[in-house]
Amino acid sequence: MKLMSLPIRSLQGASRLSDWLLRSGGRRFLSGGMRLVQFRRGGGPPEVRIGVQQREGGELVDLNSFDPSLPHSMRGFLERGESGLDTAQRALSSGQHLVPLSEASLLSPITGPDKVICVGMNYVDHCLEQGVAIPSEPIIFSKFPSAIAGPYDDIIHPAQTKELDWEVELAFVIGKTGKHIKEEEALSHVAGFTVAHDVSARDWQMKRNGKQWLLGKTFDTFCPLGPAIVTTGALSDPHNLGIRCRVNGGVVQDSSTNQMVFKTEALVSWVSQFVTLYPGDVFLTGTPPGVGVFRKPPVFLQKGDVVECEIDEIGLIRNTVV
Repeated sequence: MKLMSLPIRSLQGASRLSDWLLRSGGRRFLSGGMRLVQFRRGGGPPEVRIGVQQREGGELVDLNSFDPSLPHSMRGFLERGESGLDTAQRALSSGQHLVPLSEASLLSPITGPDKVICVGMNYVDHCLEQGVAIPSEPIIFSKFPSAIAGPYDDIIHPAQTKELDWEVELAFVIGKTGKHIKEEEALSHVAGFTVAHDVSARDWQMKRNGKQWLLGKTFDTFCPLGPAIVTTGALSDPHNLGIRCRVNGGVVQDSSTNQMVFKTEALVSWVSQFVTLYPGDVFLTGTPPGVGVFRKPPVFLQKGDVVECEIDEIGLIRNTVV
C-alpha cells in the first residue's frame, strides 16, 4: 500500500485522579480515573519505569521516583492491589516527579502477562461482513505474551506470510485475581482498558496449521498495545466508544464498541470458568469490519505501511511495518 503522510490527532485527556475511590458493599471501586503507563526515560538508565499520565499527551508522574519500593513492571504494580493504586493516587496528587513526555519513551503498558486472551467474531458488524452467524458463546483463542509490542514499535513482517492484515481492538487488563467470577462482580477485577492491534497472518490463520488460529496470530510484534491502561473511571462507557483503524492515513475500520456481542463483564465471567485470571492478564475483545482479507479484492499490509489504531477516550497507537 502506498505510504502517505499521517495526521497526528490528539484526544481529550482523561480527568485527573480525584475522588476516584468509593466504598460500596465493602469493596472499593474506581470512580475517578487515571492513565497507567510503562516507560523509559531518555538519557537515563534503560530500566523500565511505571508511571501515571495526567492526561493524554501530558507529563508523566514517575511512580518509581515517588516510591522507590514499587516494582518496575506494571504486572508487579497491579499485583500490589489497592496499596499500589493508593500510592499512584498520592503521587498524582503530589504534582512531583514529573517527566515531560518528550523525555520519555512509552512502552507497552503491560508486558510479561501470564495470558493474552483473544475473542473472535465479537462484533455484530464484523459477523455481518463475513456472512456468518453471530456466536452464541464467546470464541476464545490466544496469543503468546512474546507477541506484545509497544504503542510505537515496528511490526515485523515475517517472511513466512504474504497475507499480513490489521485488526484494531479494545483490550482490557485484569487487576485482581479471580476464578468463577460473576458478571456483576467482573469489572472489579479489571484494572483498565487500552488499545490493541491484533496483527494477523491470514494464510497461517485460515489455510495452514490445521486452520488453528494460534500461529497466524502470535508472530513476534503481532500484539502492539498502548499507549496507556485507562482506568474505568476515566471512561464515559467502554462499550460505547468510537474505534477505528487507518492504514497510511486512510480509514479502513470505523465502528463503535457498542457492536460487541459479549461485553467485558461476560468475557471475564466466561473465561474465568476455565482458568484463573491474574493481575496483568490481557483480553483482546475482537475487531469491527473492514479488515483486509474480506475486501474485494483482498488487501494486505506491506513493508513501509503505517497502521494507526485509535479508540476514543483511550488513545492512539502507531506502528510501521518493516
